[in-house]
Amino acid sequence: MKFRKKHNEQGEVFTDSLNDILFILLMFFLITTTMANPNVVKVGLPKGTKDTKAKQNIVVSIDKNQNYFLGQRMIDKNSVDSFLSAEIRKMRAVVDTPTVVINADTTAFYGEVFRIMRIAKRDTAKVVANVK
Repeated sequence: MKFRKKHNEQGEVFTDSLNDILFILLMFFLITTTMANPNVVKVGLPKGTKDTKAKQNIVVSIDKNQNYFLGQRMIDKNSVDSFLSAEIRKMRAVVDTPTVVINADTTAFYGEVFRIMRIAKRDTAKVVANVK
């Protein structure tokens, strides 16, 4: 007695929509990675344990050679105060409390980092130090 019948038909997998889904996922990841704000000035950042994200209104970077950058623009060490205060005043027209993000190399003089923090606090801006 033979109860089972042999089926010669093979199962078929429809992959028509798989290509569409993979394309949409690829586009999503390409768009989101280009929207990330890369560090303009390469600095060796100190390590941190707290994971908070801040909106980067104004970015001040100090590299290992003690060069100062406001955004992508290199500025003189002696004129950091006036440039930063002017940038904070300009951002205050758009944002209620601007955020100053400091990217400082681990070999940078931290007295200068604290000076930038004092300038930003004096002009009532929020200060964030960028760490890895």
